[in-house]
Amino acid sequence: MARKTKAKSSKSRPIYVLNGPNLNLLGMREPEVYGRTTLAEIRALVTERAKAGGYAVTFRQTNHEGELVDWLQEAREKAAGVILNAGGYSHTSVAILDAARALAQPLIEVHLSNPYSRERYRRHSFVSEAADGVICGLGARGYSAAMDALIAMLKDAAP
Repeated sequence: MARKTKAKSSKSRPIYVLNGPNLNLLGMREPEVYGRTTLAEIRALVTERAKAGGYAVTFRQTNHEGELVDWLQEAREKAAGVILNAGGYSHTSVAILDAARALAQPLIEVHLSNPYSRERYRRHSFVSEAADGVICGLGARGYSAAMDALIAMLKDAAP
């Protein structure tokens, strides 16, 4: 589902990178699945990538579904685009899907692991139904790929 960015210059708006439950434990929790890179290291990586592309980053993590919904709603007015790793909520949250569908900005979904090679219940993502792109299975590099892709999408959509 392609989205059109608002007419206001997207470069004046940050890219939101939103992270869901348990991602604060990256590097410690199941490193054989999620890798050893910490969320702080991912934040530094995407901030550098965004800066090189001319964007600032608003980077957040929460373990609470409603807070992710609030941030997605905030992004409608304040973000150039969104990178979302909703964690386990990807597979369960219609509320996050609805908030993601309300975005006019591009949305890229990120998963550190490959959900298709894991448990059956992980193979469906509600977020994917609203995302312009999905990157999975690349570990922390998936965030870099998402940032590069999102910046390219914003550039392509610029007037």
